Formats: sequence, C-alpha cells, structure tokens
Amino acid sequence: MRVIFMGTPEFSVAALEAVHAAHEVVCVYTQPPRPAGRGKKDRPSPVQARAEALGLPVRHPANLKGADAQAALAALGADVAVVVAYGLILPQAVLDTPRHGCLNIHASLLPRWRGAAPIQRAIMAGDAETGVCIMQMEAGLDTGPVLLRDATPITERDTTAVLHDRLSAIGARLIAEALAQLETLTPEAQPEDDVTYAAKIDKSEARIDWAQPAEVVARHVRALSPFPGAWCDSPAGRLKLLDARAVTGSGAPGEVLDGLTIACGTGAVQVLAVQREGKRASNADAFLNGHRFAPGTVLGG
Repeated sequence: MRVIFMGTPEFSVAALEAVHAAHEVVCVYTQPPRPAGRGKKDRPSPVQARAEALGLPVRHPANLKGADAQAALAALGADVAVVVAYGLILPQAVLDTPRHGCLNIHASLLPRWRGAAPIQRAIMAGDAETGVCIMQMEAGLDTGPVLLRDATPITERDTTAVLHDRLSAIGARLIAEALAQLETLTPEAQPEDDVTYAAKIDKSEARIDWAQPAEVVARHVRALSPFPGAWCDSPAGRLKLLDARAVTGSGAPGEVLDGLTIACGTGAVQVLAVQREGKRASNADAFLNGHRFAPGTVLGG
C-alpha cells in the first residue's frame, strides 16, 4: 500500500522501519528540527533522521490546518496513514484523506490511559500490565475503535525506558500485522467505562515524597526514569533516582538506613541507579564508592 507515516520520537522509529519493509512509504511527516545539545543547534527528530537514511521524503509542517498543507497531503494519494507519537493534532480533513483513514499506534490498553503519557502513568499507578493498541483515529482524544491489541506485564524491573523499548517493538509488529490484514479486520469500539487519562508529565511531579509508601515511591522513581527523573536533596547535592525497588525496612521518611536504602512512610526503597546533578548516571555501588551517607542521614524531598 501507499502509506503516509507520521511520527517524531525514538518510539516511532521501529514502526517506520516495519512499515517501510512491507509497503511504499510515500512521505514521512515529523516535527521540525529543534535546538538540542550543548550547542543548541537544530537537530532533526529521530524519525526524520531514520527516514532520510532510508531515502524517504520528509515534511515537517508547523501544522496541518491550512488548505495548502491539506492539499499537499491529499496529493500523495495514500491508502492509509500510520500515526505514532507525531505531536500534532490531525484535523478531520486529514483523518478523512487516506482511503483507509489514519491508524494510530498507542502505548496502552485502551480505554485505559488515553493521552500523552501512558507508559509513565501505567507504571506510576501500579498497573499489572500495559500494551499497545492499533486504533482507527477519529476526532476525539484516543477514542477511536481498536483494530488490534497486545498486552505485556509490568514488572518491578521496568522503568519507563525499559518499557518504552518493549512497547515500541510491539507497536512495530502490530502495525505490520494490521496493514497486512486491513481489509478483513473488524474495528472494536472502546467501552465507555474504565476510561482513564494519562496527563502529560510535569516537572513539578518529579520531587520525591518520602512520606509515601515504599511501593509508591519506587514506582514513582521507575515511572520518571530517565526523564525528567525523580529527585531529592542530599548531602551530595540534588540526586536523580533512576531505578528503585521496595524492600523491608523502617525509619523516619527519607532516612538513610544503609547504603542507598531509604525509609519511606511505610517500608523502604533500595535505590539501584542514581545521577548527581551535572554528572553521568551510575549504579548504586559506583555512587557509594565516592558518596556514602551515614545511617540516619535524612534526604530531603
């Protein structure tokens, strides 16, 4: 089929490769290059970089609301558009342009966690599983009928970074299956109950509240790893905690019990990976070689 691909971050790259391997990608739409790195030079999105390496034409309009942008998209004569973490709202005219409409790869088991941050919110909430849905797009926020879905468990070893990569691979496999079966798939309407919304992560959420139960703190750490990173104050300066698990232990909230085992409102967390401000991330053992806190030290929230 003739496919328009719309995506921007690293999460979308595996899907682009899967679609390109089996179909004619007539154009790739992505967000414009943004300033990045120490020099703040414009850097193309991961999707743009991969598309150009594959020899695919790339467009990055500021929006798709104008008649000219919509006409240029329609002129591509696409059978279907594949959309994954594109970053722009698609007007109804765009949704209606491809012969088979627009298919979205969404990283949750809809209708749970519609919205911007489904991976982080699933971990934070303590969900036992998450997954990927291939959804026929409509005007509402992630409200369209689902064509295919696949689930994966969330374990205490899963940070957002780990789960991101697993879901990206699942999404690539599912979109390939959906395109291959598109003529025979039956869209399934989402149930109206059990709808939850995954609000965008705000940096103000990153500060750790040690008064929370240990399991809540550990999930908070894993959900915000690697970005923006859950943080606390310490004698070594501000620390980003990048991995943690709940363990037994008791003490005042924020109290160092041993090494990087920290007391919470109930129980304790063992910090497994940490990053000092302006430094590289390291595992707990490497950090403790240079910065060992005396038991009884209280870390700020």
